[in-house]
Amino acid sequence: MRIYQRGKIWYIDYIFQGERFRKRIGQSRKIAELTLKDIEVKIAKKEHLGIQETRKMPFETFSEEYLKFAKTNKSEKSYTLNITNTKALNLYFKSKHLSEIKPQDIEAYKAERLKTVKPASVNRDLACLRHMLNKAIQWGYLASSPMKGIKLLKEPPGRLRFLSIEEADRLLNNIPEGTKAIVIFALNTGLRKSEILNLQWKETDLKNRLFVVEKSKTNERRIIPMNDIVYNLLVKLSQGRKADIIFSNDIKVNLRKSFEAGLKKAQITDFRFHDLRHTFASHLVMAGASLKVVQQLLGHKDIKMTMRYSHLSQEHLQDIINRLSFGQEHGTKQAQTVKESQSPYNKRKAA
Repeated sequence: MRIYQRGKIWYIDYIFQGERFRKRIGQSRKIAELTLKDIEVKIAKKEHLGIQETRKMPFETFSEEYLKFAKTNKSEKSYTLNITNTKALNLYFKSKHLSEIKPQDIEAYKAERLKTVKPASVNRDLACLRHMLNKAIQWGYLASSPMKGIKLLKEPPGRLRFLSIEEADRLLNNIPEGTKAIVIFALNTGLRKSEILNLQWKETDLKNRLFVVEKSKTNERRIIPMNDIVYNLLVKLSQGRKADIIFSNDIKVNLRKSFEAGLKKAQITDFRFHDLRHTFASHLVMAGASLKVVQQLLGHKDIKMTMRYSHLSQEHLQDIINRLSFGQEHGTKQAQTVKESQSPYNKRKAA
């Protein structure tokens, strides 16, 4: 890098990313030196420190750009949630440019938003904002994220309502056949309602007893094994197959009404369709499945989501410990070990 003079005019001469640049500055040597120094600093930031020169971007305008990205790259459910998130965020940040948002502004948003919604809703907004700001850095609108060091609010434990074996039997005895097939499927797979209703025959492999969930909440593909009950159910349904989708539209239309009517007849209260998923996971844990396995089957990205079932595992640790029998052959006077788990599943198997 250098400055040079031709006649009365000063020029700067520098190389950036392999390309040579010469620029006319004017008659002042001092201005030429300062200009070259400024360029040296900018190149050092970009090449050696990874610091990008940012562009001014109003938050409201950027949120529209982000939603276009979300529509293309996220699941439909996540995209719909992001629309709600950005509406709330825009009410607070729309008058600011991205580069003007400071950590204290985000803390103030948390406090203000908490006046009208629960901590879980505030945390969903913050998660969306964090991702937005990370994208802003990637797209050259920000040099760093003001979300650094911002903590999420503490949330109360998630709702965990699941059916006992006896309650599940009562429910199945009080719903029509079409609804019963879906409920049995949910209880034995842990799939979300939308995943079940969107499942197609081409996503099932009866030979290897597997099915693939393509349209999931996380927009990620996952493979689920079938147990005998699900396998036999699908074999039966395949015999009257008339469409690409497994569960017909007629069943879907009446599902909510027939499910709620069945709960009422079975005298089961405080229960929703999504709780069938909790029932699947809870009984797996009580039967001895590891939380890691349950996480994989449920499709949780974060093990923290699966940890809500950990207390059920703790309740059954004594039963697991009782299966050990070290020392029996050496004359110890310990009590006889429990041979079989007292899990409702094992009781039912014995019956």
